[in-house]
Order: sequence, then C-alpha cells, then structure tokens
Amino acid sequence: MAREVALVWWVMCGFALLVLVLVSALWLYAMLRAPRTVSPERERRVQRRWLIGGGLLLPTVSVVLLLVYGLSAGRGLLPPLPVIGGEQPLRIEVTGHQWWWEVRYPDSGVVTANQLIVPVGRPLDIEVGSADVIHAFWVPKLGGKLDMMPGRRHVLRLQADEAGVFRGQCTEFCGTQHAHMILHVEAQAPDAFTAWIAARAEREIAAPAPGSAGEVFASRCGLCHRVAGISQGQRAPDLSDLASRPTLGAGVIANDAEGLRRWLREHQTLKPGNAMPSHDVVDDADLDAIAIWLESLAP
Repeated sequence: MAREVALVWWVMCGFALLVLVLVSALWLYAMLRAPRTVSPERERRVQRRWLIGGGLLLPTVSVVLLLVYGLSAGRGLLPPLPVIGGEQPLRIEVTGHQWWWEVRYPDSGVVTANQLIVPVGRPLDIEVGSADVIHAFWVPKLGGKLDMMPGRRHVLRLQADEAGVFRGQCTEFCGTQHAHMILHVEAQAPDAFTAWIAARAEREIAAPAPGSAGEVFASRCGLCHRVAGISQGQRAPDLSDLASRPTLGAGVIANDAEGLRRWLREHQTLKPGNAMPSHDVVDDADLDAIAIWLESLAP
C-alpha cells in the first residue's frame, strides 16, 4: 500500500512538473517572440486550435491517463485479500489506550505493550481498534495509516522489506498525552522473530516479588497489570516481558535501572494524567524491591 501511494504521488508530481515547464515555455515564447500581423481568419483558426487542443484535448487526455493509472494503483489500497500461495499474513492485534499500545499475537498467545516486533519479508495483517477514544496507527517507515475506532476493528496490510527499528505514533488527537503515545517497532530476520515469539509463548513467571513487595504488587499493581503466572489485570500494560522493552510509558523514559525507579516514583510528573495512581503511600524499600523484580521480567 505504501509503495503504491508513493508511486502515484511521484507520477502526479512529475506530470504536474512537466505541465508547468511546458506552459511556462509557451508563455515565455509568447512574450518574447517578435510581433506578427495575421489575418482575422487565421487568428480565429489559431484560437480554435488552442481552445480545442489546449483547453479540451490536453486536459481530457491528461486526466484519463492519470485516472487509468490511479485506478490500477488503487487496487492495492482495497481491503486486504487472502494470500493465494506463499506465506500467509501474520495476524497481529493492536489496541490503542490512553496513552499506550496493547499488542497481541493471537496465533501464539503472546501479549506485550508499546512494542511491535515483526518478521522481515512476511505480509502482516495489523488488526487495529481502540479501548476508549479514537486513536490512529501509523508507522511512517512502513507506510499506511488507519484510524482506531472504539467498538470496531479494521485491518491494515503491511510488510517490512528490511530489518530495522522504526517509530510508530498515534496520529489522532486522543488527549493530553497524545504526543507521548509512541510505539517501538522492530523488524527482525525471520529466525530472530521466531525466537522472540518462542521465548514468550506460554511463559510464566516463577515467583512474585519477595516479601512485602509481592503483597504490595498483588494488592495494587496486579489489579491492573498482568504478569504471566502472577496476576491477571487487564486494564494496564502487560508486564510479563517488561525488562526487554526499550522504554517506559510508551516512549517517555528509557527502560533502565534508573529510569524504572524514576517511573515508579514520578510517573504522574513524567506523564501527567496517566491512569496509574500515585505510589506515595508505598514504602520506598518496597518500591525498590518491586523495581528489582520487574528488572528480571525478561525471557
């Protein structure tokens, strides 16, 4: 889809530039040529030629050519069709929340948040929707942009042709932290992607945070956050592989030891209005223990 749109744009740009150069050249010729005297009859013939050729034939032929080309290119923008032969599209469900991304791989049961890992060279059916207000899914380097509507699911067909790390962004204003709704997108070689999925499929965390920190997590964090094998919260980002993600808060701060502790203590300052309540009533020792435990949540 992205390739077709870009190609149509360049063709139309080139055609418009050609028309501009041609019209400018004719205008300069008309302004600079030596005056000539012609009979009224010849003048009328010349006027008719310009009226019919330049005013009717040229625009008609130009529009028809662009329309024929645009219609053929537009077939690539139709709703995704099943792939006949070859590798079938990988289905990925992406749900927008205020202000984070929920990413599910339904075929393998893997759930993550604020990161989208995809294989290179395989078509993707990105099924998008929203849990609250209107969002929009867009990864500029992959092309294609689609609104995410509450109560509806739409499918966007994409494909990454080469490995790389890209930035995704919500592009429909969705509230005060709209700008801080960033999606980390990474295209990996097929073998690396298979290993990434395998490391998370059916994985469960062996033990909760130790001591009173585990009790605090269960009574506060676990009510909203899911950690495979520990808690089943569904209202906030899944934390089962938190330590492997590059950022926290959907791109607000780097996910390292210092960043994690700062996020736990200052998340309402770093991202005002997010749904996570303040942890002022939680003892600092328990927060540190929870942070150490969260740093271990990586396949």
